[in-house]
Formats: sequence, C-alpha cells, structure tokens
Amino acid sequence: MTGSDTPDPRGALAGLRPRLPSVLQEVVDERFERRGIRLLLKRDDLIHSELVGNKWRKLAPNLAGAAGRTVLTFGGAYSNHLRATAAAGRLLGLRTVGVVRGQELAGRPLNPSLARCAADGMRLCFVDRSVYRRKHEPETLAAVLRAADAEDAYVVPEGGSNAAAVRGCRALGEELAGRADVVTVPCGTGGTLAGLAAGLGDGTRALGVPVLKGGFLGAEIRALQTAAFGGPRGDWSLDDRFHFGGYARTTPELDAFAEDFERRHGVPVERLYVAKSLYALVALAEENAFPRGSTLAAVITGRPFP
Repeated sequence: MTGSDTPDPRGALAGLRPRLPSVLQEVVDERFERRGIRLLLKRDDLIHSELVGNKWRKLAPNLAGAAGRTVLTFGGAYSNHLRATAAAGRLLGLRTVGVVRGQELAGRPLNPSLARCAADGMRLCFVDRSVYRRKHEPETLAAVLRAADAEDAYVVPEGGSNAAAVRGCRALGEELAGRADVVTVPCGTGGTLAGLAAGLGDGTRALGVPVLKGGFLGAEIRALQTAAFGGPRGDWSLDDRFHFGGYARTTPELDAFAEDFERRHGVPVERLYVAKSLYALVALAEENAFPRGSTLAAVITGRPFP
C-alpha cells in the first residue's frame, strides 16, 4: 500500500488470490458511439468471487491492519459490506461481529443477506436505531463492544470507509491513470471516490454518483481525504440527481435500464449502486456533458448477490 501507516495487504491476504489490476473492458454502445465517445468498464466486480469490487479495495488494508484480531463493523439488514466482511472472516479464519441497525424480530428468520453472514460465522448484534445513530460516540461504541464481547476488536466503520480504505482505493485510480478523461463511480459513504480521485493524477476527472439523498457527501469525502492524505486530492465532483429515491431504492425505469444494459453487454448490473452510475453516464451523454472524442470509464464496483 502507498500509505506509510497502512499495512500492506498483499502479503497478509495473498492466499485469497485477488485478480489485480482488474480488467478494463471496452464496450460498444450506440448511445455513446453516436456522440463520438468511448466507453470502458473497469471490472472491479471480477477482483474476487466473494470480496467483490470496492469491498476488496476497502477491506483489504483493514483486514491486514486487524492482524488476526476480531473485526467488528456496522451495517443495515441488507448490507453488502457486512456480507463481504463475514466472507473475509471465513476465508481468513478471523472472528467477525456485525452490528446491525434495527431490532431483531423474535421468531422471524433472518433475511438472505444476514443469513449468509451468519452462515459465514459472523456474530450478529442488533441495536435499535437510536443507539446505531450514536455509534460514533466513544461511550456508545464502548457499550456496543462490551455487549458484543469484543472489547479488543478492530473496528471498521459502516461501509468500510476510513483512512486505510481510502488509501486502498487510491490503487484503483492509479490503475486508471491516463486511460480515460472521466471516471465514474457510485457512492455510498464516499470512500471509493476519495481514493480513486487521489490516484488518477492530472488530466482525469472523477465523477461520483451518490445513491443516497441529502447532498451531504461532499463534506464526507473531503474529510476522508484529509484523514488519509492530509488534505484534498484530485479533480472530483458529484452529481446528486440519480439516487432514484435514496439508498436501497430502485424504480421500474432503473430495473428496465439495468436489464437492457445486461442484454447489450453481458455484464451483470447490481441495482443499488452500479445501475445508478451507469444510468447517470447515459443521461449525461444525452445532455452532451462530454465532448466528442472523450473516453469514459465506469467502475463496476460490485455485482448482484444471489
């Protein structure tokens, strides 16, 4: 890794055999071609069968930093981050704890995402939403760690975005440096965009497509870059118009778009993140947001879970 205070995951996690650098695939799509634009897909969804896409890039340095300790992290009931962390724990022989937003309903079976986490050995601790909102407060976090019997755990934040993760995602930008004029990525917590922009270097702009409503993400990304690098890095911007109602929400229009993209290019399109960023690219091309001769790269950060 490039951060001096971030453990290098390549040795600690070499047994997982990630496919890096990830594939850069050019696709022919008439919606871009007729405007004189090349479209590349950065296939981070192919990095690893279970630690998919940006989950690998963000988790790998944190797993190396855990150095065998229990890994405790946070997420909602359908969190892909929790699933990836649980899978990593199984593959690496690490104890994992997932703190889940919302109370468990007695007698009700776990949903498929949480059932997969449990099957991978993750201990699930449910907390009510008021406690979950205060998880960043030291006293609340200490109480959560005690309740989970994990007071010595290595804590990874919700979505996996911290300084180590941002430095891990800088490699994504370095792999794309000089390959495109604009690189798009869907954004949840902003960690992937923060690292991507830092690694791209001069001449390439990073465009983030938030999947949540609120318009708060810019400040979060600036804070993450400051924590990771000491200050802002790279040329990046956000377009908040394509959240389709907010996190974990889709519409029939978005589903139809994703199905059409899959038919055109044979690429599985994850709906909650990837579909929104690809839709944004098509819409922006139709708005003539990119000059003729531009090369666009879309980061495929994940794939649909079964």
